[in-house]
Amino acid sequence: MPLVLQSNISRPDEFYARLIAAHEGLNEDESAALNARLVLVLANQIGDGDILDEAIAFAARKPRDAPAPR
Repeated sequence: MPLVLQSNISRPDEFYARLIAAHEGLNEDESAALNARLVLVLANQIGDGDILDEAIAFAARKPRDAPAPR
């Protein structure tokens, strides 16, 4: 199964609002820790090492090198 790069989140604006709300009141270190925990939870949900490797490689690209999600 390839890495999904097109929008795949139902109600993305609502998700984004909930994500931002989760960071309210946190300092920079706490916010970074929340992001790290979220990444680990979502990586566990995905579970497939090959997909996770693709996602890491995609995310590590500089914005000008990464193709835009479809």
